[in-house]
Amino acid sequence: MSAIWTRRTFFGAAGAAIPGGLAHAQGGAGASPAKTVKIIGISCSPRKDRTTAAAVRVCLEAAKGAGPDIEIELIDLGGLKIPGDLAAGIPLAPGERDDFPQIEAKLRGPNVGGIIIGTPVYFSNMSSLCKAFLDRWMAFRGSFALRNKVGGAVAVGAARNGGQELTLQTIHAAMLCQDMIIVSEGRPTSRLGGILVSTKDDISKDEAGLATARSLGRRVAELALSLRKAGV
Repeated sequence: MSAIWTRRTFFGAAGAAIPGGLAHAQGGAGASPAKTVKIIGISCSPRKDRTTAAAVRVCLEAAKGAGPDIEIELIDLGGLKIPGDLAAGIPLAPGERDDFPQIEAKLRGPNVGGIIIGTPVYFSNMSSLCKAFLDRWMAFRGSFALRNKVGGAVAVGAARNGGQELTLQTIHAAMLCQDMIIVSEGRPTSRLGGILVSTKDDISKDEAGLATARSLGRRVAELALSLRKAGV
């Protein structure tokens, strides 16, 4: 993108049109476009379509099961360019690509009721790509465009106690700064979110972790539906 985005430009920016292929959307059977509530899941791993994307996809599939009016969409940041310096007002370098405005436009969608952020765990925290992406949420602060959207987080680590909980808390903190409504995975365990272990680059055998991802997805969707019904 050739335009230079500054901190001032972000406030009140409406975003850009979305090119085909950036993300995939799917609605429940019989869903009406005028009534759908969209849950967007974002994989913030630099590795496209790997374990973090798989974990977010599990969340979204469970969210879709919450009702026929739920629409889901996965955005995989792997391979995209999200320059974090723009959040501090530092302009793009000549020829530098910025894919964030396209995603920003999606998150501003009027039927977006929930956002699930997924990240791999590096040294007990989120990926640098995830941090840059959340820093760019400065774009929403002028109008608090994400206010009252339901937020959830899922983290994939190399061990059961690999820093996932601390990572989830840092994502929650960024969401709270947007005045979002943060949820855990819900009853009966009500953990902080989706907590998964990747063994040999595979989460398919982590039944306990997959259960937390499914519970999180359902919880985000159920609350988003309730809020829409209440007119929030």
